[in-house]
Amino acid sequence: MKKVKFRHSTSRLLLLSVVFLLSFTNYNFAQEDQASAGDEQATEAVAAEPGSGDVANGKALFNSLCAACHKPYSKSIGPALNGVSDRRSRSWIESWIYNSAEMIASGDAQAVAIYEEYNKTAMPAFPLLTEAEIGDILAYVEQPKPTAPPALAGGGATDGGASGGGVSNNVILMILAFVLVMLLLVLFLVNKTLRNFATVSGVVLPVKEKRKPLYKSFVENQFLVLVTAIIVLLASGYMVYGFFMQVGIDQGYQPIQPIHYSHRIHAGDNQIECKYCHSSARTSKHSGIPSLNVCMNCHKSIGEVAESTATEEYSKEFYDKEIKKLYEATGWDPANQAYTGETKPVKWIRIHNLPDFAYFNHSQHVTVAGIECQKCHGPIQEMEIVYQDAPLTMGWCINCHRETNVKMAGNEYYEKIHEELSKKYGVEELTAAQLGGLECGKCHY
Repeated sequence: MKKVKFRHSTSRLLLLSVVFLLSFTNYNFAQEDQASAGDEQATEAVAAEPGSGDVANGKALFNSLCAACHKPYSKSIGPALNGVSDRRSRSWIESWIYNSAEMIASGDAQAVAIYEEYNKTAMPAFPLLTEAEIGDILAYVEQPKPTAPPALAGGGATDGGASGGGVSNNVILMILAFVLVMLLLVLFLVNKTLRNFATVSGVVLPVKEKRKPLYKSFVENQFLVLVTAIIVLLASGYMVYGFFMQVGIDQGYQPIQPIHYSHRIHAGDNQIECKYCHSSARTSKHSGIPSLNVCMNCHKSIGEVAESTATEEYSKEFYDKEIKKLYEATGWDPANQAYTGETKPVKWIRIHNLPDFAYFNHSQHVTVAGIECQKCHGPIQEMEIVYQDAPLTMGWCINCHRETNVKMAGNEYYEKIHEELSKKYGVEELTAAQLGGLECGKCHY
């Protein structure tokens, strides 16, 4: 009777555990729904906040007319515009926008001071703007600076756990584990109880006969041993061969650089040509590491990225922080728009690396052959973090020489030899291999 009572108590405990799990799950869903409703209410409250002008139209006008020289909350080529309504009168602002040069020529003290402070850079006149449009721009730039959420580890990636109120996923997993343990315990007790009943009732439980171990049967069969030995030797030889053939091949290598540089943003979204930064690829063996001065050609005025640039993995705050690293390396002071002279070296990590005995000339392929960078480096315009796309092995290069025709349009370098070899091989277009691209001395000398 005690055993029966114990079993019933175990079942009751299991039932209570399931009820407890369902209660916590419903509570968690209720908290998430409540949090979602709160976020929607907050969003509606922000959207309904009244303004002194059309902020949306002001943002569009600012981005098309003003963003090249101004930022709302920090200095650029021109001063920060947030708070300008407190510093200047509305009539003065309109006069300055309509014709700043005329105000400077008239000797207006404030206009002359701004002109001198910002390296005598004249502001273009915008006489076609209406007073309403100027009001819209002011409404946009006078908005309070948005407070950034606390930066998360890993470049702004969100945590997989539950946010806000409610029960975390870890608690639910612990409850599920507890339920599984209780199920196993119940099964063990049921099995033990049945065996005890069988013993008391005089039922003889079947005993499994012991068979010969499998390994002994295998050892006694000489044919299976011989076949297995041959298969093991062949497989081992294949694995050793594959291992040594991968020595020095770094396909897929993707190191983390000291300053995060997104080719997706620069070469993809902004369509910056590869050779603008890697200018040495046109005339040199190496493509070269771009100087930070090349970066500063644009980032003197670009101190932060647009909201649309951010992704789920990398937030706007993450990108802005990387731009600040660039400023620290070059010694650029964005507040004063000047270099401080205090620079720091950036230790870039090399990704593509050929052995010393292999000769490769970028200018021969880029300038003479007219090959696109993506031919060897893959879809570089889609890469957030650059990786080695191709294996860069000798066989890979040889196959490319066998399959790639020599471009003759506007290419007088190979004109004479192309004409002679075309007659020899009886073809209209020659591959790099037919032009001598398979000779050992082309890459090894």
